[in-house]
Amino acid sequence: MSSWYDAWADRYGDWSTSVTADVPFYVGLARDADGPLVELAVGNGRVAIPVAQATGRRVIGIDSSPAMLAQARVRAVEEGVELDLREGDIRELEIEEPAALIYCAGRSLLHLPTWADRRRCFERVAASLRSDGRFAWNAFAFDHHVASAIDGQHADTSPGLPVPHTIHYSVGDNRVDITLDDGGTGSLWWATKNEWLGLLDVAGLRLEALYGGFAGEPLDDDSREYIFVARR
Repeated sequence: MSSWYDAWADRYGDWSTSVTADVPFYVGLARDADGPLVELAVGNGRVAIPVAQATGRRVIGIDSSPAMLAQARVRAVEEGVELDLREGDIRELEIEEPAALIYCAGRSLLHLPTWADRRRCFERVAASLRSDGRFAWNAFAFDHHVASAIDGQHADTSPGLPVPHTIHYSVGDNRVDITLDDGGTGSLWWATKNEWLGLLDVAGLRLEALYGGFAGEPLDDDSREYIFVARR
């Protein structure tokens, strides 16, 4: 995962400032949390910095990409906020004090390729939360027809990708491969709603809310996003 983000971290930086739809949602959860805040796959601090600004508190950010973390450090200094940035694997999450909120924005959990990887991540999240602590994340709402329709498409930019790329959909394992024009391929493994709910069950977490949009819209057949909030 780190090499994929390292490949286009510089171009991602300026573009990412325009991606804000999810920020108020995660800021709201952070304001409600009375305790440590942790962001998984923190990237360049796109969400963590506004969270720290809104709460006046330190945010622990975990990411596997040194290039993204370097950007986050520079941006945090520029914005005058405190981020505790750590290079690491979100499947092996270890923090010193149980968190009140752990969140993963930007559909980043889709980069974990297998059920076992996601299960390990969810189990580590559960072990790292305080009693009644929250875990929140968002992901594409899986739709085979949508994925099939974009198979083979080339675009200069698209939501989540600020550089020219081509998309390929692998039907057998619900995988979307994204190949950058100037080299590098990243993959997203989609999951159904029931697969996500199953991960909560095996990790010992309970669902609090499931939305179809960041303003709290209900999930329906036309939703293109899952927004989950769970509790320990």
